[in-house]
Amino acid sequence: MTDTLPSADIQMIQRIIPHRYPFLLVDKVVDINGTQTAVGIKNVTMNEPHFQGHFPGMPIMPGVTIIEAMAQTSAVMVGVTLEMADKDMKVYFMAIDKCKFRRKVVPGDVLRMEVTTLRGKPGGKVWKFGGVASVDGEMAAEVEFTAMMDLS
Repeated sequence: MTDTLPSADIQMIQRIIPHRYPFLLVDKVVDINGTQTAVGIKNVTMNEPHFQGHFPGMPIMPGVTIIEAMAQTSAVMVGVTLEMADKDMKVYFMAIDKCKFRRKVVPGDVLRMEVTTLRGKPGGKVWKFGGVASVDGEMAAEVEFTAMMDLS
């Protein structure tokens, strides 16, 4: 018998974080291992509004949206584990560190975001995460970020 880790589909994601179109940047979160690790999946499509201006004729997903997608993945990981569905959880960036971009992310790519909790615990407000985003096994971005989670 194999144990499967929890996951969150788009309906559960929307019950945990307040983000909506055009700023909901994660389609599903899989392999949720408590508040320790999770994997977010983002299917990048040409229909996203930022591609109109970034850049005309050469659509590239903005780096800040890749970081935001990793942050949303982290919030869903914590929200699923702490059973925060329908509890109006809010998350705010406090710091973004050690951010590097390694490859372009373009329409048609599937962005895989692996996030890890570096500091934080249930009941705590300030959490620090590490994230690596990749496409087809090739690193697209890496980052560490700190967030305040209002779990009240």
